[in-house]
Order: sequence, then C-alpha cells, then structure tokens
Amino acid sequence: MIEHAAILIIVIPLLASFFNLLIGLWRKRLCYPFVVAALGLNVILSISVLNTVINSGTISYRLGGWAPPWGIEYVIDHLNAFILAIVSFISLIVAIYSKKSIEQELPGKTVYFYTIYLLLVTGLLGITVTGDVFNLFVFLEITSLAGYALIAIGRDKAPLASFNYVIMGTIGACFYLLGVGYLYIVTGSLNIADLAKLLPELYHSKVVLAAFAFFMVGVAIKIALFPLHVWLPDAYTYAPSTVSAFVASTMTKVGAYAMIRIMFTVFEPRFSIEMLPVTAILGWVAAAAMVYGCIMALAQTDLKRALSYILIAEVGYIVMGVSVANRAGFTGAVLHILNDAFMMACLFMVAGAVVYKTGSSNIQNLRGLHKKMPFTMAAFTIGAISMVGIPPTAGFFSKWYLILGAIAAQKWLFAVLFLLSSLAVAVVFFRIIQNVYFPPNESTPHPNPLPQGERGNMGGNPTIPPPLTGGGKGEGEIGLFSHEAPATMLIPIFIMTAGILLLGMFSGKIISSVIQFTVPGGF
Repeated sequence: MIEHAAILIIVIPLLASFFNLLIGLWRKRLCYPFVVAALGLNVILSISVLNTVINSGTISYRLGGWAPPWGIEYVIDHLNAFILAIVSFISLIVAIYSKKSIEQELPGKTVYFYTIYLLLVTGLLGITVTGDVFNLFVFLEITSLAGYALIAIGRDKAPLASFNYVIMGTIGACFYLLGVGYLYIVTGSLNIADLAKLLPELYHSKVVLAAFAFFMVGVAIKIALFPLHVWLPDAYTYAPSTVSAFVASTMTKVGAYAMIRIMFTVFEPRFSIEMLPVTAILGWVAAAAMVYGCIMALAQTDLKRALSYILIAEVGYIVMGVSVANRAGFTGAVLHILNDAFMMACLFMVAGAVVYKTGSSNIQNLRGLHKKMPFTMAAFTIGAISMVGIPPTAGFFSKWYLILGAIAAQKWLFAVLFLLSSLAVAVVFFRIIQNVYFPPNESTPHPNPLPQGERGNMGGNPTIPPPLTGGGKGEGEIGLFSHEAPATMLIPIFIMTAGILLLGMFSGKIISSVIQFTVPGGF
C-alpha cells in the first residue's frame, strides 16, 4: 500500500464520498464513523509519504502507464508532502469535531454534508500532489464546487455569499485556465517539471508573460489576497461552523502553496524576482492586506467575521514572506502556513462551539462566558495569543522569521507594518478576551443568543439551544464540563490547542527536517 500512497491519498476520500452516500441511504448514523475512518487512513498515508520524502527524497508516481510529460504524474517533494500532512490532519480533526455541530445546524443533511466534505478534501489533496498544471486546475475546480455547496447551506445570507464566491471563484478559475492554455501554446506541455525545463528560453515571450499574469491573478482570487478578497468575509461568516473551521484553515494555505509552486517551480525564481517586479508588487499588496485585514477586524461585532478579516491579514503575512525572496522570509512563510492552519482551525472551532451552546457568534454574547465554558475559552485564549505572536506559542516563531526576512531584504517599512498589524490583532483579541473574562458589568445576565424571530436562521434549524444557565449535564458533557460543548467538539479543540503549543516547541525541528529543503535555490 505504501508504494501507492501518492494515489491512494486521492482515491480514498474520492471513493469514500461515493460510498458515504450509499451508506447514508442505509444507515445514516454510520456515515460519521465511516468518514472519520477514511480520513484517519489518509492521515496515516500522508505521514508515511512525508517520512518517505524526508528519508528518501522526492516521490514520482505515474498514472495510466504513460511516462511524463505525456502522462499525468504526481510529484511529492518536501513542500507538498508538508502541505499534504497539514490538510490530511486538519480534515480528520474537523471531521471529528463536526458531529454535533452539523446535527444542530444542518438537521437531516448530514449525509450530503459528509459526501461533499470528502470531495472538498479530495480536491485540496489533489492540488497538493499533482505535477501537472492542468490537473491542478481540475482539482482546483473540484475544491471550488464543493466549497460553494458547503457554504451555501449555511445560515442567513449564506446562499448570497456563496453566489458571490461562485462569481469570483469562476473568474479566478478562468484566469488560471487561460494561463495554462497560453503555456501549452508555446511549450506543448502541461507537466510542471517539463515546463520548468522549456520555459527559460521563452521568458521574453509576451505569451509567457501573459500566462504568468493570468496565473498570479487567478490564484490571488482563490486565496483572497487583497484587494481580491471581497468574497471571503461573508462566505466564511455565514457558512456552517464546521465548514468555516475547515476552509479557513486549509483553502487559503493550499492556494498559497499553488502560488509558490507557480512562482518558484514552474518558473525559475529569477523570473519573478529579477526579470519582472512580481515580488515587489506582491510585497506592497501583502502589506496592504495586513493593514486592511486588521483594521476591518477591529470594527467587527461578530466573532466569525472578525476571524475572517484576520485571515485576510494572515494571507498577507504569508505572501509577504514569499515576496522578500530570501531564506528567512520563505522559511517564515512556509512555517506560517502550518501555524496559521492550526490557529485558524482552533479559533473557528471555538466560535462553532460558542454557536452550538449560545446560538450566536456575536462578541457581546461572549460576556462572562469563562464561567460557563472555561476550557473552551482557555483554548480560545491560547489560539489568540498565538495569533498575536506571543512566545512560546507557534505564531511567534513564524512571525519571527517573517520579520527577519523583511529586515534581511531591507524592507524596513514592511517590518514596521508587520509589527503594527500584529499590534492591531492584539487589540482585536484582547478586546474579546476582556469581554470573556472581565465583562463591564458582572451582574449583567447572559444575553439571549438571538431574538426569538431569528432563531430559525441557523442553517434552517428552528431549535437553537437556549442561553447558558445553571443546571445539569447535557448530552456528551462530562464531569466538570457541564456547560461545555460536547466531547466530540471539545477534544478536537484541545488537540488543536495542544498543537499550537507543540509546534512552537518543535519549530526548530520542523524547519531543520522539512522546511529548509523547501527553500528555492538562490535564496
């Protein structure tokens, strides 16, 4: 099985999505354990692939008996093995987390949810492992279509948010496909390794320049890079809580991987550093994203929406690390892909737990919540201080490398903006933490989660639980966790929180074992 792990990682969730639907028609309650088992197997395979790459080097897997560049090839090196492990692990943890949340927010739709969820995982993993630019487009569209569907089944304005996402996502896909077509016109190849050999002699071709521009704009839309971010805040705010947690932690990270792959593998690094001012442009765009995302987050009253705007700033951090084009900056960017995936998953899962217990993600409804959900709020606090960049959490180490990269490139303004944006993130989270632990008036009763007339808007569920009060233990709640979310939600939150701390402790080992081998030559 191990020698075929590169293809099994794609085949398992794809086939599981089909069989999940059949199982759901027979026994709905079996869908959840089936999905968790399938994704658990994927995690094992992903770790095995990463270990093989670390010990033996790049894996090349040919499909259909056709040798590249004519046939489709999966190529897994240190960079995409790293991303593969991240996506596989988070997909499993979020799937475990999803059980109660989906039952509450999407009653009667759990079978269809898990079917599309598995397709989304398939698309993300496919983008990561493929060695073919057109095949990457195919997986990009699988990911997008599944994302559109999962977001559309959310609450309130979710269908409209998904429609806006469809429009922007389709434009991004068209730009990317035009880039693929232009490269095929001038090279006759779609294989990434083959393109890397053929393109250097064609760098001055206007067709190649146009193709590169289309690639960059298309991917920028997909990762919600400012100012092409307009679809993201509504989509991630109104999506079901489980969907928000998964897409926020993985989709932008896989998109950032695709951008890195195009800039530094399909094209040589010197193309976007020396021949064109691409990295310089991306640096200023990333700086604007950091400032804009943080400022907008300050103005939000909804927790999920504030996190969505912070995500826009986080994309800016990653892109800035790539744009400075040196070893420290790139190391910080790749490390931040990992750290931000864990931080965003943790914070959005906490937001989902709050929605599960209170029926709302309004920040005012968090007032004094540390008394009712102390463990959930502790996890949120750890995720928040990591997002700010306070040691010894994971966020500190990737941000440290990003600042070192900006200083090494003598981009002093970027370094200053980076620090200021981190300060703004601190203000956002400390305002929330203050509301949780030190509410203005301790005697103020916990507010109702939603007005009576709005309780049917949470994914079509008319039975949102009442505000938290004293009383007995709810279903799935144990011991001291009498007012906490169910164990199937709380344990994944704890896992991601522990991950944030462990990634900080072992960041040096991660860099020396994997990330240092992802840095492009010449950096």
